[in-house]
Amino acid sequence: MLVPLFLVLLLLHVVLTYGRGELVVASALTVALVLPLVWLRRAPVVVFAAVVAAAFVQWWADVQLPADAALLVALYAVAADAGRRVVFVACAVVEGGALLACLRWATPGAFPAPFAALTAAVVAAAALGVNARTARAFLVASQERAARLEQQRDQQARLAVAEERSRIAREMHDIVTHNLSVMVALTDAALHTRDHAPEAAATAMLRASETGRQALVDMRRSLGVLRSDGPGTDGPGVDGPGVDGPGVDGPGVGGPGAERRPLPGIGDLQELTERMCAAGLPTVLDLRGAHDRLPATAQLTVYRLVQEALTNTLKHAPAGARAEVRLQCRARSVTVDVTDDGPRTTRPRPAAASGHGIPGMRERAAAYRGTLRAGPLPGGGWHVHARLFLDSAEAATA
Repeated sequence: MLVPLFLVLLLLHVVLTYGRGELVVASALTVALVLPLVWLRRAPVVVFAAVVAAAFVQWWADVQLPADAALLVALYAVAADAGRRVVFVACAVVEGGALLACLRWATPGAFPAPFAALTAAVVAAAALGVNARTARAFLVASQERAARLEQQRDQQARLAVAEERSRIAREMHDIVTHNLSVMVALTDAALHTRDHAPEAAATAMLRASETGRQALVDMRRSLGVLRSDGPGTDGPGVDGPGVDGPGVDGPGVGGPGAERRPLPGIGDLQELTERMCAAGLPTVLDLRGAHDRLPATAQLTVYRLVQEALTNTLKHAPAGARAEVRLQCRARSVTVDVTDDGPRTTRPRPAAASGHGIPGMRERAAAYRGTLRAGPLPGGGWHVHARLFLDSAEAATA
């Protein structure tokens, strides 16, 4: 839109300035200098060459025109679009034209002043074009960087969601597998002793009931991170009337106190071993070192490692096997060893297909820069060894 208006104004100037003898030539040269600027954005180098050719014809015809400003506009477009070499050549061409123009049309003795002015105009046009190209490149780089950062943020968000799902799945696996295994073992014991030892059967059933209640409490606490704390969280719309009611959880289990029950830790391992003994797996706990000051997350990790190892022993070891749990707590590390004395056998790797079990134990240990080894012993039985490093940075990360 600006180029036609610019061309009309220049042609009006030509009509008012030149006589009839020069009017046709001046008008044609004005159109040849200005009209190519219409395609300047599409092909700046080609347009620059066309304008230079028209300017050379103008110089050869010895006609001075204000339309020579089109050379500076074309030079600006080339500097804003092309590379350094092309810009340097274009500047040299325009500067040569300025020299020829001053040699022909400058007043004798006044050559330096107009040549300096034209040189300054050429340098200014080229500098403005280069700055425009640099600003455009910076804008493009900033947009690409913003898009890349947004993509990285989305990827990190997806990774965080996946890690949280994996953590919750691992926690649910440990809770459900352990408690169901204990409940099955207690129920089997009650069925075998109900005729000749009804009191022992009743005790086993009571323990199975307590284990089921504890499993519900642990599941509710673990699933709580997935739900809001709104007024309808624990109502019939979520768990149904039979989950939170007194008939299943008993008094207080479905209330607010169950949500605030502390996470299990090393101090709860004695209760865990007693529960395993009641389920038919005699278990001995050997706890060395002070564990009171260990981070709660580290204690939960140790508890889950021992729980999973004992659960695997309860499920896979033959009847009559015994288990031993040894813990060594230090200021910056915790060592866990769970061993059973089952006979030498090719026991299948626990929960290898599900992706939880031993793989989940390794993930828990890896959160503390630790390692975990699990496998059969040469003389029979199964051994699980884990060591966690409790540096402050690692504990915070875990």
